[in-house]
Amino acid sequence: MRALKYAILGLLIKRPMTGYEIAKEFSYELAEFWYANHSQIYPELKKLTSEGHVVFNIEISGDILEAKRYTITEKGIKDFTQWILKDENLQRTPKDIFRLRMYFSNNLEVSSRIHLLENQRLQHVSRLNTLEKIFEQYQEVPSASSDRFGDFLVLRGAIMREKNYIAWIDECIMYSKENPQTSQK
Repeated sequence: MRALKYAILGLLIKRPMTGYEIAKEFSYELAEFWYANHSQIYPELKKLTSEGHVVFNIEISGDILEAKRYTITEKGIKDFTQWILKDENLQRTPKDIFRLRMYFSNNLEVSSRIHLLENQRLQHVSRLNTLEKIFEQYQEVPSASSDRFGDFLVLRGAIMREKNYIAWIDECIMYSKENPQTSQK
């Protein structure tokens, strides 16, 4: 399954977009749960075009600047709809380098472990603050049929994820301070 294919089709269901606009969506709203860069997006758009899932019009900006504006086709809508209706099995836990370090943290001095945990906590608090600032745009839950509803749901999940990660770090700091003799070094 080409997940990027469906992410792009889902964006194009909202409105026609250029490759640049699609890339901006990946660095903004989708960034909390999916990542794609230009070198992935443009080849995928080419595949989607050859498969008949999208078409494009060339727009001229200024005197010579050309941009392709992609629009989803009926075939693309049908394929996207079949994909979105599929039930998804639970995926493996994503890799987390920091948690891997904590797994082996018995090889650290307690003070070094706590220092790493505190630095990680600061980063997650900063991300949480950013997410909560973005969430301020929602004075109420958007209509379940609006384009904003999915963003609302994912943003709530991202906020909860950061709060839980911070709570886990706080527990790790507490356990490290309560059990300093468990360090081997």
